[in-house]
Amino acid sequence: MTGVTLEKAVKKYGETRVIHDVDLTVEDGEFCVFVGPSGCGKSTLLRMIAGLEATTAGTIRIGARDVTRAEPADRGVAMVFQTYALYPHMTVAENMGFGLKMTGHPKAEIDAKVREASRILKLDALLDRKPKALSGGQRQRVAIGRAIVRGPAVFLFDEPLSNLDAELRVDMRVEIARLHKEIGATMIYVTHDQTEAMTLADRIVVLRAGRVEQVGAPMDLYRDPDNRFVAGFIGSPSMNFLDARVTDGAVEIPALERRVEVAASLPPEGTAIVAGLRPEHLVLEPGGTLEVDLAEALGGVSYAHLAGPDGARLVVEDRGDRRAAEGERVSVTFEPRRLYLFDRETGLRIR
Repeated sequence: MTGVTLEKAVKKYGETRVIHDVDLTVEDGEFCVFVGPSGCGKSTLLRMIAGLEATTAGTIRIGARDVTRAEPADRGVAMVFQTYALYPHMTVAENMGFGLKMTGHPKAEIDAKVREASRILKLDALLDRKPKALSGGQRQRVAIGRAIVRGPAVFLFDEPLSNLDAELRVDMRVEIARLHKEIGATMIYVTHDQTEAMTLADRIVVLRAGRVEQVGAPMDLYRDPDNRFVAGFIGSPSMNFLDARVTDGAVEIPALERRVEVAASLPPEGTAIVAGLRPEHLVLEPGGTLEVDLAEALGGVSYAHLAGPDGARLVVEDRGDRRAAEGERVSVTFEPRRLYLFDRETGLRIR
């Protein structure tokens, strides 16, 4: 097992740069998750590590080896795709052992490694089946088993659960977390689903437009985002953002009719800024200038979607014994320490 290091990694297609000077270290045995919106470069970056995309500039190391120009088969990585990529005419056991068979490994060694992988993934009863006789979750477990059999230094996952239904996604997420705990290998995982990122990752890498916005432990990114993009991307529902202004050494938020004194180093008097508040940090109060235009009851939790007279909109996690009704007029309160502030132009956090 070993870690992965990227130094000033760049990817260009012609004159179009899609990955911009990425510096990143994934530690030995770490579960690192790349997240970001569609088109942000997370899958491209993963494929560069795998060797499936050529690196235009910079260096990629796996352990102490410079693999920037190495062939995929020589990098010591195994990749799990969202499409499973199983051979339909082969059994589960044959699919899992095929890579070792092609590289000339003895049959006894292949059988032993397939049995061990099937034990880890609870596939023992399925070894003689063909892929068409398997569910989506079982097929993905076979694809992961094929990676385990190869004994790679690094596992790479490219949105492996995106083709599964909601219940199977939860089950497979638990399986992957258990797998990492059991084998302790370095794993890099790409997803657009922040629930997967928050529950699986030791560290999350947030990407936007081919650049790393922030790297950190899941709850560190949630509690202490560096900028508005990370604040809005991490957390579900996402953070509310409202127009605000520095007034008399405090923060005035017109939509909430609140003036808040904060410990942050505020910009000059009169500066327009952005205030951020998470739905779970807001408390509904009856009466006010905000109107509930949608009330979502989701079982254990409810959300009230509010509209202000100035066009401001925000979402509040409704925890009251009496849930807010659509059309009701309300106001919101919050603890000042829950307020996040951002520069209106750059999006950087005001601390």
